[in-house]
Amino acid sequence: MTSEPPAATRRRREQLGVFLRTRRARLTPGDVGMAVAGRRRTPGLRREEVAVLAGVGVSWYTWLEQGRDINASAEVLDAIAGALRMDGPERAHLYLLAGLNPPRARVTRDAAVTPELRHLLDAWAPRPAVLRDRHWNLLAVNDAARTVFGYGDTDHNCLITFFTSARYRDAHAHWEAAAPLVVAAFRADAAHTPGDPEFDRLVGDLSAVSAEFAGLWARHDVGHPAQAVKAVRHPEAGDLFFDMTPLAVTDHPGWHLELYNPRPGTGTADRLERLPRTRLTAPA
Repeated sequence: MTSEPPAATRRRREQLGVFLRTRRARLTPGDVGMAVAGRRRTPGLRREEVAVLAGVGVSWYTWLEQGRDINASAEVLDAIAGALRMDGPERAHLYLLAGLNPPRARVTRDAAVTPELRHLLDAWAPRPAVLRDRHWNLLAVNDAARTVFGYGDTDHNCLITFFTSARYRDAHAHWEAAAPLVVAAFRADAAHTPGDPEFDRLVGDLSAVSAEFAGLWARHDVGHPAQAVKAVRHPEAGDLFFDMTPLAVTDHPGWHLELYNPRPGTGTADRLERLPRTRLTAPA
């Protein structure tokens, strides 16, 4: 983490001590598989019990709770988090209070799209909305996205559709200008998990069928997905212009919700309202 003023450091260490004491107080020896010996005057685990469970010295752990000027490694913090039965957000909070960057949360690969997220996608209609994962696989789209962008049942990955679907390319008013930005954003996402075999597979498979993608990937340009304008040529509604905003789904690391809002002054909102909301099926 970056350097901080001495007063902020003291405050952070004080908060660390309070946090550890509250996590310790909510547990009993029975919760962690320890036998209870004699009467206990205070609820929760004792400091020495936490130290034993975490495999650290009692004095060192006491100093940590007291906010002393000591350093804790990631391995020790993980051991303390395990001893105190911390969940993911608590573990990340422990790291921050100890002055370390939290590790990246584990990715839930096969998690189902929740009813709340599906309701949000549907409620965004008649504006398009798309939910994708870290590999740009399409997890869910609303009917407006199917109608406006032409996403169908055979479309499973945003990147693959972008480079291999003639229908999608014809509908994208500025495909050539957008393509380098799309590849740069995908490379930036892939860099967060180096060695991920799924990223390697996608790049290899797409390079084999799209020379344009292979050429852009070889440039090693990197960019981050951000708020952008998307222009679509629709066969019935004409030219449609959207402001696209990607939002991270915090309880599913790697998931992003892309919301498309009609760009003011383009007439898109009026044309979108008149467009029939029919479910399109992409050609095989």
